[in-house]
Amino acid sequence: MGLATFFTLGSAKPNFVDDPVLLISKIKIEITGLSTVGKYNCSTTFNKKDTICLNSSKNDSFDTEINMSKFDCGNKIMTKDLQGTVKVKQFPNSTVSLSDIKPCGKNYKCNLTFIVTNKTLKYKDFMLYNADDRIHGSLNLNFSDIELKAPVKMAGLIKVKDAIVVNFTLYKEPTVLKTGTTQKSVTTLFKTVSAPSLSIKN
Repeated sequence: MGLATFFTLGSAKPNFVDDPVLLISKIKIEITGLSTVGKYNCSTTFNKKDTICLNSSKNDSFDTEINMSKFDCGNKIMTKDLQGTVKVKQFPNSTVSLSDIKPCGKNYKCNLTFIVTNKTLKYKDFMLYNADDRIHGSLNLNFSDIELKAPVKMAGLIKVKDAIVVNFTLYKEPTVLKTGTTQKSVTTLFKTVSAPSLSIKN
């Protein structure tokens, strides 16, 4: 019985969603760099639910605002320095827009628009690398690219390097079947049903 059920399920074509989609649940933005006293990492993570349809004109973009006051650098002094550097009081929000998102092998390509302070940075064919539960990309730039000055402390004894890396991470939700079952659940079901039929008694 178990073996018959397995072949019945195995021969049926899984009823996945018609259009390939990315279901996004949250986003993380990281700013990393170097100073004369070592490496620093400032980040913010927040919920952002969205559905991106690939190879479709329905919705192939992802847009979000970033509250710059929510960045945490691990210590109050560095956090305050970053907020001062990006002029949080004058420009409280930045914007990230990923458009024309298309598969590229196992990964994705898109057009990236990053608005920080009053500067707009645009990048074509920006790579988003695919992992099990997320897609992520990195942008290398300088504070001077957006006409900002890296922080300097203690009469110049501590200096932050001009170069920074901005990491964008979009966390995925499992792709859902039309029946409401995830792909992982189908795999588990196959293993559960087929296991008894594989036992052999002498």
